[in-house]
Amino acid sequence: MQQQSRPPRAVEGRLPVFVFPTELVFYANEQASHRQVLTLYNPYEFIIKFKVLCTAPRKYVVVDATGAVKPRCCVDIVIRHRDIRECHYGVVDKFRLQVSEQSRCKSLGQKEVTATLLSSATQKPIQPHSQNKTHRLKEKLAKGVFFEQTGRTTSGGPSLFAVLLGLGCLIVLLLPTLGEPDSSVPLYLHLSVNKKLVAAYVLGLLTVVILHP
Repeated sequence: MQQQSRPPRAVEGRLPVFVFPTELVFYANEQASHRQVLTLYNPYEFIIKFKVLCTAPRKYVVVDATGAVKPRCCVDIVIRHRDIRECHYGVVDKFRLQVSEQSRCKSLGQKEVTATLLSSATQKPIQPHSQNKTHRLKEKLAKGVFFEQTGRTTSGGPSLFAVLLGLGCLIVLLLPTLGEPDSSVPLYLHLSVNKKLVAAYVLGLLTVVILHP
């Protein structure tokens, strides 16, 4: 009886991973370059599962960060840069693609892909020896720290305006209602029920926006 094809040296996690390209370069002044595609090939006779990890997951959105590739097929993984700021110019981030067998969770192999944001296509990629101390430290700390990516857009947190608006609504709700006897609070700070209803409604909307996955 013919045995099913097995990945070579599976237990050692050294299965070659075929990804193209192996370097992503985003340009701040080119909107089209903010969306790039990684192609993962599966030349083997068995299905492989993949997972995308990243050293800076808040800066990127990965569509379908986990999935499977059929034998002798390929899949496109879309990566969008979502934090185009000057402070990120020249910083080298890394993506790691881990693959495993469909029936197993243990990683069979992995491949790293670098990602760099430049101001424009005319700017040359910054070499490690020419980076400043801050960039070198960031890269050194990020070398062995990969975080699991998701297909969702990760938020950097609520804006200052939303926080202040929420606090304002909360203060309105805590103030006494018009008609309530309260000598410790001036009469002009006694608010009507309608005003408190509006504050409660706005606070509810802010809560939904901030906590929505």
